[in-house]
Amino acid sequence: MPTVIIAGGAGYIGSHMVRLAQDRGYQAVVVDNLATGHADAVHPNAILRVGDIGDAAFMAPLLREFQPRCVMHFAAASLVGESMTDPAKYWRNNLVQTLSLLDTMRACGVNQFIFSSTAAVYGDPQQVPMTEAHRRLPINPYGQSKLAVENALADYDQAYGLRYTTLRYFNAAGAHPDGSLGERHEPETHLIPLVLQVASGRRKEIGRFGKDFDTQDGSCVRDYVHVQDLAAAHLLALQRLEAGGASAIYNLGNGEGHSVTEVIDAARRVTGHGIPVRDDPRRAGDPPVLVADATRARSDLGWQPQHPDIDTIIAHAWQWEQKAQRRLEAPAVAPQSALV
Repeated sequence: MPTVIIAGGAGYIGSHMVRLAQDRGYQAVVVDNLATGHADAVHPNAILRVGDIGDAAFMAPLLREFQPRCVMHFAAASLVGESMTDPAKYWRNNLVQTLSLLDTMRACGVNQFIFSSTAAVYGDPQQVPMTEAHRRLPINPYGQSKLAVENALADYDQAYGLRYTTLRYFNAAGAHPDGSLGERHEPETHLIPLVLQVASGRRKEIGRFGKDFDTQDGSCVRDYVHVQDLAAAHLLALQRLEAGGASAIYNLGNGEGHSVTEVIDAARRVTGHGIPVRDDPRRAGDPPVLVADATRARSDLGWQPQHPDIDTIIAHAWQWEQKAQRRLEAPAVAPQSALV
């Protein structure tokens, strides 16, 4: 059974990747420091090692032990707003830690790498939808740190022969269709789970950041891509690298944008609940529109998103939210006294 190391495999997207890798005949070895991940989200047949990817003393023995085909890198700080107020965290976690991982891989003879990048590397759009050739001028430290890794990977390929695939996500969303995996961020910052927490009664209202963007209804427009479709793209990228494919960069999105207001309306439609909205000021670092042109991923990888519809994405996330709500409402079970 071929082995892949999945850094950040206890997190939202990473845990879905672990599930798919195991289902498709790979042995997944998860590396996660559990700062934001959850050990119980890791597939039971996967191997979990708790530690930091930037710790060479931890990573080198692990790489030598498992001799993976590839390292998939999902471990990163990923909040745009936080990156504006604490940029040091983003440069340290997203760039410095990744460079250390790459150097440890080189030392251990592992030369295939799949990197989770982001549409934030583009900055404000010059044209929509955005191809991989779009100007890269990120407007927040999150995007800047991811772009710095992209640039480093190009140099590592040329100098050291480290082949990579960079996948630029647009907005990851949804949950596993069987309801067993979903978003569990603390605190939660992503739009769809926040909206659904209002629908389930966990929150009173949803904040809409900005209503004066140059969009059809004044709210931000984003391209929401199902988390299962993201995982499928990673598997295809892995298979391409295993077959000897050259380094490449791909957008991952559905090519259709939905505004914040449209997402809220879709959530009302899917859940049947009224969702009160509070209008808040714009957040620093938010582009008005981000929509992908993923033609290259479709043609090179054969990637075909299976869940592109926004109502389906929200329905799967709603199923996860309802399970989360039931867990919160379940009465605590008092421990039984030991018999003596």
